[in-house]
Amino acid sequence: MHPSLLLVGAMLAFATSAFAAVAQSFQPPASSPTDPSGNYTGQSNGTISNGPLVSGKAFDRFIQIWIENTDYATAASSPVFQNLSKEGLLLDSFYGVTHPSEPNYIAAVGGDFFGAASDNFFHIPQNISTVVDLLEEKNISWASYQENMPYDGFTGFNYTQKNYLTGNGTYTYYVRKHNGLIIFDSVANVSSRALRTRNFNDFAADFKADAIPQWNFVTPNLVNDGHDTTIDFVGDWLNYWLIPLLGDDKFNNNRTLILLTFDESETYTINNRIYTLVLGGGLPADLKGTTDSTFYTHYTALSTVQANWGLKSLGRGDANATLNNVIDFVAKQTSWTNNGIAGNDSSIPLLNITGTIPGPLNTVLYVPFTAPNTSAVGTGGGGVFVSPLLDKNFTAASAPKPVNLTASGLPNPWSTDPGFNYANGTEVIQAPSATSTKPASGKNAGARAAVGMREGAVVTVLVGFVLGVVMVL
Repeated sequence: MHPSLLLVGAMLAFATSAFAAVAQSFQPPASSPTDPSGNYTGQSNGTISNGPLVSGKAFDRFIQIWIENTDYATAASSPVFQNLSKEGLLLDSFYGVTHPSEPNYIAAVGGDFFGAASDNFFHIPQNISTVVDLLEEKNISWASYQENMPYDGFTGFNYTQKNYLTGNGTYTYYVRKHNGLIIFDSVANVSSRALRTRNFNDFAADFKADAIPQWNFVTPNLVNDGHDTTIDFVGDWLNYWLIPLLGDDKFNNNRTLILLTFDESETYTINNRIYTLVLGGGLPADLKGTTDSTFYTHYTALSTVQANWGLKSLGRGDANATLNNVIDFVAKQTSWTNNGIAGNDSSIPLLNITGTIPGPLNTVLYVPFTAPNTSAVGTGGGGVFVSPLLDKNFTAASAPKPVNLTASGLPNPWSTDPGFNYANGTEVIQAPSATSTKPASGKNAGARAAVGMREGAVVTVLVGFVLGVVMVL
């Protein structure tokens, strides 16, 4: 790695560590995980509607719970994680795919982080698919539950509200960068999808109605996920929220798998190994309290789901033969053969990268969005999902060389806010007011500050000027 990149990584790691050390005491945000609370701001929009259950080969429900910025050894030292490991399967060679946080969340649902190297505001165009496309093609229900998101489908950069820990002042508990699906216009600009991005009051309603979907992504707020706090604070939240739910069939039945993981390691100068557990009633009894040292990444969450339900792939990292190992016991039940990389194998690539990968979300190594590899072999055996809006001929091989937009004084075309708004429960596209890489969210549910030019105008003008093409895809 280039020395300057190592220096930047070290500085970012120091900043992250310093910020995470803020002393705060855990306070339950609700009386129980299954009760609504004014601390979540947004009221439930009613119980989610799901279709009939679609049986999988190894499990029928998959729940990802992501927490933040912690080195493997730090998590392993936590008594709460130690106790949970006795009831689960420890994946001790699991890695984030890059730094910082946001690109990991994007990758876990979209199969790629598209060169992103920051936590800035990004949106990804309508013709780029996600796991939602794969699930809906097989009628598999899904939801994303985001703690302290002010209302369903919220697309703002962050949300600031009363500080419920101290009762004084305000605090930013919710951030868009930890909500991977809403970053994709194929979710944010489709009402039926955007409104399945829900808050924790909705979770309480869905739980009581026994309506938790089959695929779920759960993001705690910035204190409960450890971003602004410590591993001990996370442990207190897990004792409050997750551990009671493990004993309830409405959340965790005998066909449920729960993947408890981190987005990335805290230290950027070491490879991106993160402590990850598989929990749930669907975990075979003989694997509880054991360790699986197979090499896994965040793409494993995609490939495991694809193998289980026979889904198509996205033709990106989820079909990369080095990075897409399926959780071993699921691979065996679905007749998928992993690549054999495990433990400290020298074949494990460096995944602590920041800013070195060209892509449409990398402003200094900018290339347009390209089509996925349509000949990729995914773990579900169903081919590659291709959006009908996508130009399949515009591939990585045919893309122009990367361009440094910053050096040209130009913004990234995907750093402007397209203005999708669901404050009233239906989509409204607000008129843009300005361009910004970090639009500030208002302090009330309806506020939308610093929105940018509309997607089509930006792409046509900027990409046409810089790269000599009229459209990205």
